[in-house]
Amino acid sequence: MTSNLRSRRALALALATSALAATTAACGSDDGDDASSAARPAPPASEFPATQGRTLEQVLGAAGGEGPVVSPAAQVLRVGENRFPFGVFTVEREQIIDAEVAIYAAPGGLGGRATGPFPARIDDLETEDAFRARSTADDPDAATVAYVSDVDLPQPGKWAFAALLRDGDSYAASLLATPSLVGQFDDVPGPGDRAPRVSTPTVDDAPDVSQIDTRVPPSSLHDEDLADVLGRKPAVLLFATPALCQSRVCGPVVDVAEQVKREYGDRVAFIHQEVYNDNDLNKGVRPQMRAYNLPTEPWLFVIDRDGVIRTAIEGPFGVAELDAAVSRVAGPA
Repeated sequence: MTSNLRSRRALALALATSALAATTAACGSDDGDDASSAARPAPPASEFPATQGRTLEQVLGAAGGEGPVVSPAAQVLRVGENRFPFGVFTVEREQIIDAEVAIYAAPGGLGGRATGPFPARIDDLETEDAFRARSTADDPDAATVAYVSDVDLPQPGKWAFAALLRDGDSYAASLLATPSLVGQFDDVPGPGDRAPRVSTPTVDDAPDVSQIDTRVPPSSLHDEDLADVLGRKPAVLLFATPALCQSRVCGPVVDVAEQVKREYGDRVAFIHQEVYNDNDLNKGVRPQMRAYNLPTEPWLFVIDRDGVIRTAIEGPFGVAELDAAVSRVAGPA
């Protein structure tokens, strides 16, 4: 599993690099006025071109020029509606945080009949200062926003994805670097499945909490063992490795979990699980990752008091999305 995880990352990086060279263009509940809980809603689908039976290649050909780099942040895609997170970057790998963008998809490849548009909302990944780790604040590449589309994929197999970015009355087109296989990772548990019972290390198991948490400073999400609480109380299980994450979103999402934890006290167990044995990329992934069949990180599972997964999120998420998911399982205060 470890070699597969690494090889998929290496392939994604290689494809992204190729895309950069080819394009010559740019790579919950609301807490009032707190910017960290903000989400900018998706623009109407009517503001993007209709597919009208065209192929994905034809949809892209209708755009006025090439767009920035659009990089997907998820690999696990299922038949049906999918949460499809991605980032938008300049050729210099700087984040673009305010684009109006919609995803298009086609089975088989560019010649397949396009579906879409699926406009994206923009979720803010930042937290209040009190919950922002030093390792996040000191990382100039840490993600600050995530684009998220709800993409319907009606059949399994290979799919190609592209994006149109709107600027006034014109559009720029970006082909996403990595073709995806819908249904490839159906062994990853999802909503409605029982959460695998695994033991997660706590502060009582580690003389030095940095052994089980690469965040600086370590999070407070190691007080309870999932094996002890599963089926007794709701739980938030977050697989993330802030110091070793390839996507630069692990640090921000652990910060998000820290902030949301404040709202729920002892009603919900918040658990952070590191990814690699001994926090070493060369030693393979931890058994908890293998038990959940996870090909990527970060992953979030919100589990109800009966031990059933109600929300599963691959990739980045903000305070508002996590708060909404936890509120559905937390029960009355």
